[in-house]
Amino acid sequence: MTGPEHGDSPVRITHFSTYDLAGGAARAAYRLHTGLRQLGHESHLLVQYQESKDPDVIRFQPPFDISSRLVRGLRRRFLERANKILTSRPSGVSYFTDDRSQHRADMLRQTPSSDILHLHWIANFIDYGKFFRQAPKVAPIVWTLHDMNPFTGGCHFDEGCGAYLNQCGACPQLGSKETQDHSADIWRRKKKAFSGLDASSLHFVAPSRWLADAMQKSALLGRFHVSVIPYGIDTEIFKPRDRQLARLRFGIPPDARVVLFVADNLTDKRKGFGLLLQAIKKLRNVPNLYFIATGRDAAGLDLGKSAMAIEYVKDELTLSQVYSASDLFVIPSLQDNLPLTALEALACGIPTVGFNVGGLPEIVREGETGSLTSAGDVNCLGCRISELLNSPERRASMAEASRRIAVEEYRLELQASRYLELYDSLISGANAS
Repeated sequence: MTGPEHGDSPVRITHFSTYDLAGGAARAAYRLHTGLRQLGHESHLLVQYQESKDPDVIRFQPPFDISSRLVRGLRRRFLERANKILTSRPSGVSYFTDDRSQHRADMLRQTPSSDILHLHWIANFIDYGKFFRQAPKVAPIVWTLHDMNPFTGGCHFDEGCGAYLNQCGACPQLGSKETQDHSADIWRRKKKAFSGLDASSLHFVAPSRWLADAMQKSALLGRFHVSVIPYGIDTEIFKPRDRQLARLRFGIPPDARVVLFVADNLTDKRKGFGLLLQAIKKLRNVPNLYFIATGRDAAGLDLGKSAMAIEYVKDELTLSQVYSASDLFVIPSLQDNLPLTALEALACGIPTVGFNVGGLPEIVREGETGSLTSAGDVNCLGCRISELLNSPERRASMAEASRRIAVEEYRLELQASRYLELYDSLISGANAS
């Protein structure tokens, strides 16, 4: 492993992300950036939209000369017209994004001198075609997949469609029956961008084995190598905290049996919030039941007397107290990667119940850290919630196992060290050639 702790020079990494803190993928990128710096390496995060005050986060500044502004404005209007179909998509659907950007590859001009270029969630920020024609000349490229978008025709989760295995078109998320639709155009442009790359010039990382398997089966990226490196959690921030003090802070009854739901966007149907509400209504045999939901637009929800809606929590210490105030975390996602919320609950010692989808089985170990059931089975989900809420001894055992596994397998330092090993191998290979 390369690193100052071994007496070597620090590795210089520039991460690219549309956001630094908004959304799970952005927080995952920012946490890795932080972990690398804690190990003494020169990590910078280059973003289109910045919320943090971290001096090592660089906000992208597009060229401001007249010619650049004119070209950018024309391209922006062109892309708005090209993507007009996206404005008529039904509510509650997941993200769907173009492979192009008004900024083309201009962010490379603002990139610090780097040993590694590391891509994350780059939708609407980096233009695939322009970027991949220029970036391989700069440094080896690592790309962490936070969802399926890099190998689909625009969707970030295919919701079981499976078209990415061959070629996109007639996209259900666009309500399209045309084989040569917007998703087919995006897919073909991505194919052209990736086809121009040597398979060794771009190395992918998937946080879950599920996402790695989906990528390797895809028509677009199947020829590239992928490593599996799970997300890391700061287990000194996300840790079990005094439950009664946490409940006192949020005004939660001290003797309640508390179920928690956390999501960035409560209206995304893929997150299953509506299914959880159905399951909660069936829990008639759980005394003192109390429900907490937190996420964007949560404050406007009317969940009844024995419930609380908390607007999106940005502060991680506060979020760890929300977890610690709870008895059970429920994640009813219908498709997911390796959700940070499940890892955060794990680190806070909160057992988890959810659907057996995506990377969740890699976190929720049946009977040890929680319980999973078939996707969409509301009745069974309710039964699992009820069983654990009425079994304090089982919850206590799961809480202890959850915390232990989080510390042993998902520490931020461990994630950063695994990435450094990958960086070292790519840098050595580039130097050898």
